[in-house]
Amino acid sequence: MLEKTTRINYLFDFYQSLLTPKQKSYMSLYYLDDFSLGEIAEEFDVSRQAVFDNIKRTEAMLEEYEHKLNLLEKFQERNKMIKKIKEHPHATKEIVQLLHNLEKLD
Repeated sequence: MLEKTTRINYLFDFYQSLLTPKQKSYMSLYYLDDFSLGEIAEEFDVSRQAVFDNIKRTEAMLEEYEHKLNLLEKFQERNKMIKKIKEHPHATKEIVQLLHNLEKLD
């Protein structure tokens, strides 16, 4: 479950600008603020089922965006490469600093 939550949080970070305000609110409350379905339903005066359905549809949308755009996959690959270069025995302080700056761009 933790792996799924982590993945959804990453996908939300990358693709939240493509979501509606309601989708953003539900996902943020559920995944970032750890609200229960009941708490979200009460907050928005809807049923728990409506919240559940919205979250499941939004999760599917985030996965579809990732399938098409691969932003998370590219981010993870880039981080692996940066780590390898930093750990390389010939990596200079200047290279490590440039890599650190590159990481800050994400």
